[in-house]
Amino acid sequence: MVQEQSALAQTPAPPRKKIVLSGVQPTGVLHIGNYVGALSLWAQQQDEFHNYFMIADMHALTVPENVKAKALRANSRSVAALYIASGIDPEKNVIFRQSSVTAHAYLAWILTCCTPMGWLERMTQFKVKAEQVESIGTGLFTYPALQAADILLYNADYVPVGEDQRQHVELTRDIASRFNHLFGKCFRLPEGLYRTTGARVMGFDDPTAKMSKSLAETQSGHAVNLLDPPNVVKKTIMSAVTDTNNEARFEHASPGVRNLLELYEVLTKQERPQIEAQFHGQGYGSLKAAVVEAVNETLRPIQETYKQITEEPGYLDGLLARGAERAGEVAERTLKRARELTGL
Repeated sequence: MVQEQSALAQTPAPPRKKIVLSGVQPTGVLHIGNYVGALSLWAQQQDEFHNYFMIADMHALTVPENVKAKALRANSRSVAALYIASGIDPEKNVIFRQSSVTAHAYLAWILTCCTPMGWLERMTQFKVKAEQVESIGTGLFTYPALQAADILLYNADYVPVGEDQRQHVELTRDIASRFNHLFGKCFRLPEGLYRTTGARVMGFDDPTAKMSKSLAETQSGHAVNLLDPPNVVKKTIMSAVTDTNNEARFEHASPGVRNLLELYEVLTKQERPQIEAQFHGQGYGSLKAAVVEAVNETLRPIQETYKQITEEPGYLDGLLARGAERAGEVAERTLKRARELTGL
């Protein structure tokens, strides 16, 4: 008996699951690029990590002129439903609205005070958006500090992002390091979790630009939305920009054709040599038709589950309330430590 107890005492504890934090703004509409680059990846890896998936509704206020309260609340619920419909299990993962956990705003102010203006001025997304309007709100300038708070509150090891968000992960690490240096050890330094294939789906109407939620909402032919019916999916993809050649080899294809090839690759999980043998020299009509079929087969179960979720009274509100409670418990512990270290 003593030997058995000794053996049990020596059994190593199971390794800690790595923590992941990510989220999507409830602005615009979620499209096939969001599914390929984010939602499907989250679902595939949900058993590997301890996940916090938020609806980033506070980030939507960075352009307040575009915010309508009723639409923002409805879109937040829709995003939550699409998370689940895309395969994210709400029992295994924490799904919550960012604004329901007040620690995000509190820590964001602390981190804003720790962030030099020069760091924020270098952010590519800020510079691009600032060039598009005459006047911008302060929130658009400082929101990387809120984004850092989102990540650091949960001691995230990884943040699943596209290449265009790499700079934000690096800034979060810099902000966390600066806080730790100024006040004492508090935050874990996160790393980006990058997808190598299909992470950056481009617009069907402009394959040189990443597929955009805002353009998907206003510009016909730009994207396939996750709730589009099959006939709309077909119309959008069949009108996708290609070229006058029959080149369907990944390394030689034009941007529009490569975009279709990569989308087909990630949705069907076929190998590149097999895809090239199927479509090279065959004309782009067959490639587009195959992509239409692959996209519709992907969206069909998502749309069926989404319909069931949104038609069940009280389900989403209850789920989001429970998610906010679970997230809040962790976030408040981190915030308490940050407050103690800063003297607040």
